[in-house]
Amino acid sequence: MAAEKLRDLSQPIDVALLDATVAAFYGTGSKEERTAADQILRDLQNNPDMWLQVMHVLQNTKHLNTKFFALQVLEGVIKYRWNALPVEQRDGMKNYISEVIVQLSSNEASFRMERLYVNKLNVILVQILKHEWPVRWRSFIPDLVAAAKTSETICENCMTILKLLSEEVFDFSRGEMTQQKIKDLKQSLNSEFQLIHELCLYVLSASQRAELIRATLSTLHAFLSWIPLGYIFESPLLETLLKLFPVPSYRNLTLQCLTEVAALNFGDFYNVQYVKMNSIFMVQLQAILPPATNIPEAYAHGSSEEQAFIQNLALFFTSFYKFHIRVLETTQENIAALLMGLEYLISISYVDDTEVFKVCLDYWNSLVLELFEAEAHHNLDNPAVAAANVLGLQMPLLPGIVDGLGPQLLQRRQLYAGPMSKLRMLMICRMAKPEEVLIVEDENGNIVRETMKDNDVLVQYKIMRETLIYLSHLDHEDTEKQMLKKLSKQLSGEDWTWNNLNTLCWAIGSISGSMMEEQENRFLVMVIRDLLNLCEITKGKDNKAVIASNIMYVVGQYPRFLRAHWKFLKTVVNKLFEFMHETHPGVQDMACDTFLKIVQKCKRKFVIVQVGENEPFVSELLSGLVTTIVDLEPHQIHTFYESVGHMIQAESDLQKREEYLQRLMELPNQKWVEIIGQARQSVDFLKDQGVIRTVLNILQTNTSVATSLGTHFLSQISLIFLDMLNVYRMYSELISSSIAEGGPFASKTSYVKLLRSVKRETLKLIETFLDKAEDQPQIGKQFVPPMMDPVLGDYARNLPDARESEVLSLFATIINKYKAAMIDDVPRIFEAVFQCTLEMITKNFEDYPEHRLKFFSLLRAIATHCFPALIRLSSQQLKLVMDSIIWAFRHTERNIAETGLNLLLEMLKNFQNSEFCNQFYRTYFLSIEQEIFAVLTDTFHKPGFKLHVLVLQHLFCLVESGALTEPLWDVATVPYQYPNNTMFIREYTIKLLSTSFPNMTASEVTQFVNGLFESRNELSAFKDHIRDFLVQSKEFSAQDNKDLYAEEAAAQRERERQRMLSIPGLIAPNEIQDEMLDT
Repeated sequence: MAAEKLRDLSQPIDVALLDATVAAFYGTGSKEERTAADQILRDLQNNPDMWLQVMHVLQNTKHLNTKFFALQVLEGVIKYRWNALPVEQRDGMKNYISEVIVQLSSNEASFRMERLYVNKLNVILVQILKHEWPVRWRSFIPDLVAAAKTSETICENCMTILKLLSEEVFDFSRGEMTQQKIKDLKQSLNSEFQLIHELCLYVLSASQRAELIRATLSTLHAFLSWIPLGYIFESPLLETLLKLFPVPSYRNLTLQCLTEVAALNFGDFYNVQYVKMNSIFMVQLQAILPPATNIPEAYAHGSSEEQAFIQNLALFFTSFYKFHIRVLETTQENIAALLMGLEYLISISYVDDTEVFKVCLDYWNSLVLELFEAEAHHNLDNPAVAAANVLGLQMPLLPGIVDGLGPQLLQRRQLYAGPMSKLRMLMICRMAKPEEVLIVEDENGNIVRETMKDNDVLVQYKIMRETLIYLSHLDHEDTEKQMLKKLSKQLSGEDWTWNNLNTLCWAIGSISGSMMEEQENRFLVMVIRDLLNLCEITKGKDNKAVIASNIMYVVGQYPRFLRAHWKFLKTVVNKLFEFMHETHPGVQDMACDTFLKIVQKCKRKFVIVQVGENEPFVSELLSGLVTTIVDLEPHQIHTFYESVGHMIQAESDLQKREEYLQRLMELPNQKWVEIIGQARQSVDFLKDQGVIRTVLNILQTNTSVATSLGTHFLSQISLIFLDMLNVYRMYSELISSSIAEGGPFASKTSYVKLLRSVKRETLKLIETFLDKAEDQPQIGKQFVPPMMDPVLGDYARNLPDARESEVLSLFATIINKYKAAMIDDVPRIFEAVFQCTLEMITKNFEDYPEHRLKFFSLLRAIATHCFPALIRLSSQQLKLVMDSIIWAFRHTERNIAETGLNLLLEMLKNFQNSEFCNQFYRTYFLSIEQEIFAVLTDTFHKPGFKLHVLVLQHLFCLVESGALTEPLWDVATVPYQYPNNTMFIREYTIKLLSTSFPNMTASEVTQFVNGLFESRNELSAFKDHIRDFLVQSKEFSAQDNKDLYAEEAAAQRERERQRMLSIPGLIAPNEIQDEMLDT
């Protein structure tokens, strides 16, 4: 193939041939030609000398794709090798790129025709600037501004370059450049901004060219968030922008610029200008969009420009009010403008567009939070309220203490009362769907069971719920009034639609816990009564399903009310039992889920004899059990059984508890005895698919009850345990013989899958019981020894495809539960699972994913609780363990890598404190350090950053601590005797990193390694030091680096949760892990 000639870069490249190769790659030839072209282009891209041909290619080709290919090569060099190039080559390239840009953008025709090419050249120029400016190219900004004044098209392109530069430095720099470099560039841009500012103002006031004005506005938009404030408020810039605002073709860009100004927040210095800006803006806005406009309607029928205008308007108002609302609360005139602005924003909030609604919702959330906190702080300073809080009473933040509110707060509350009331209505009408609701309307208008959770909707629900709770705290009366009024309209039929009822009930459910108890009781009695009436009077299966779903959602949200009102609780539960016979999709599922939720919070109520009853509810329920569950699917029956388990668990009398458990398990036990009896006569009975399914179902029912009963499940599991192990063994042999006869495909047949499900469920049942049972050694002694052969021995004997990963997690649970008591069993566990599992998972990184994770979890349990057992391993076995840990953290699968790293940290700490410290570290220190650096600098392993840092910190602290008394280097092969381990590790690390990163200078690497030793005792400094190194090494540029900051984000989340716990209702009552005081 002629194109092979391209590989020879000793003479100028044949551009025509390169054009043909690029064209072949983009698909004009056959598949073979495309593959061959791809290979050649890749080789050229990877050739370090190819970039020297870039100028020659750009000058001689007419094809855009070839130009892009050449620029791609150049971009790689600029990113990774620029600083290593000789000065004359750098300057040559810099000047050439600048000249081509000026040449192409100096006349209108070439600028429009070559637009894509010019844009790419601009990006390249900015990449060069990041290295060269300000130090090696001081005159860049003055040169650029001077060029811009020579022609309007050049000026337009200069605006594009400035915008790119601003974005690179201020928006995309984190993780791309070191902290110091970002700081230098920001200072340079700030100090040279005057020239740019003058240019922008000159263009906006003098130019008649629409494209140029638009480019300038777009550039200003990128700059406004960071330029010195004087350039905005002490120059004609704001007036100029406000003058351009009414012009339709600039309206959106100007509004974006004004939004940036509105979002600046630097104290009160420029308040006068903000007030003036707002009043001029509001006058102009009324001309563009009269206040009486139906904005949702206008948005639905508007052009994309008009829709963008509404979106930008939402951003402007929310930014302005977020930072400057207080300056508008001063005079009557300002207040009138503010109330009108809030009206506009409420109207925009009804627009049927998720993005627009999100913008408005975020602002409403922050506004009501601010109003709520101002009152809450005031109330805390009020002695009466403080006393009530100490007593744990929830004071209404309202009428009772209005006299206590300062006159300022009172005025503010009155000022916002109107908008807040409209906002409550908005939240009620647009409430998002909560997670618990499973019944939805599909796009064809049918009521169906939801199949996929929509995470965006859940996030939105969370914010809306929080907003409505603050609104409820600000005025409980108004909240209640609006909800009940809307509910009565549902009953009268004037406002009845599925959506209206849904959003209303979701809103009612969402404010649970925010009212005082008496008010909540009064409110709920009315709500539940109305909903039950609605259910009676409404006809139609779909309508009934919607109402049922809403009743279930609301009652599930108010456990406190149900605990206090037995009659209501009983009515609700009986209503749920009724819904369990309703075959409409989703209703039965929701009924079972709601039943479980209510029982978890009110379990004591069901085991005591209530006033006017002859026996506890649980006993009544067990008598009618068969009829209640007759229409349920197996998975729903399991949920039901788990719920009843919770009730039984609340019974403190042992004898009654055993009796209830026996009655609950009567059906499954009867079936089990029958099956085992038949099996004793003929083992083949157990091979029937129908029987296998029944066995599986019985085991799943047992697991459900074990989940909620815990220790008290002992008598039931003891009944079936040994028979269950026999069935396990038998099914295991069946699987092995099927795979042995049918080959690997046999493991995919439905029969083998069914048998394996029984084995898995058996393991899951034992694991659930042991995990939930209280820590009683005799339970361990009763259940662990009988499992050694049927479970562990079976695992070792089986073919890899027939081994259940649940065996590993079961033994991990056992070790985590019984800890050091298991030390003597570790060798047995090791022998059965270790070698054979390693052989399965070390062939590659993909096969047996379940076994991988569970294997390392088991290993971690052993290292944590039975470490002495690891010390007793032979050195070969220990090497296997260490190799497998390294293998684990090399995984790109996050869970496995994290388990491996946590395990490694445990091992390092345990060995440091043992008598084998020197021996262990002499063998493994260097290989661990090398492997950790390998994953640390590999972008696929970013999520493990926090743990990589901890391992390195451990190693560096250990070397410096002097705990290692023997040399870490091999005395036999290293002729030079180092004075101590620190010197050796320093040199070793420098050598290791220098060979791995040839693009870094020796002094950079040395500086980094010295920094590691210096900052080793201060984790945050150590971590920052490593972050900067990763950016410098260029491994981590041009990527999303949020994983490097994950730990800081987690701490922020915990602080937020603590804040939420302090406000009634913010964390829903059914999410709080209390023992729900239902005595």
